[in-house]
Amino acid sequence: MARNKNRIQVILECTEHKASGMPGMSRHITTKNRKNTTERIELKKYNPILKKQTIHKEIK
Repeated sequence: MARNKNRIQVILECTEHKASGMPGMSRHITTKNRKNTTERIELKKYNPILKKQTIHKEIK
């Protein structure tokens, strides 16, 4: 089966958790269309360590 070459997997990392200095990390994996979304994405995702929704930015 052919795969779509425009869709790529990206890793999202929590910005609030990174700035707080707490141990551990909150990361989520999602996909994006490379042609439609060329810039890095930011999504609100749940952080289980902080127990609230926070902004996660694309890394790498």
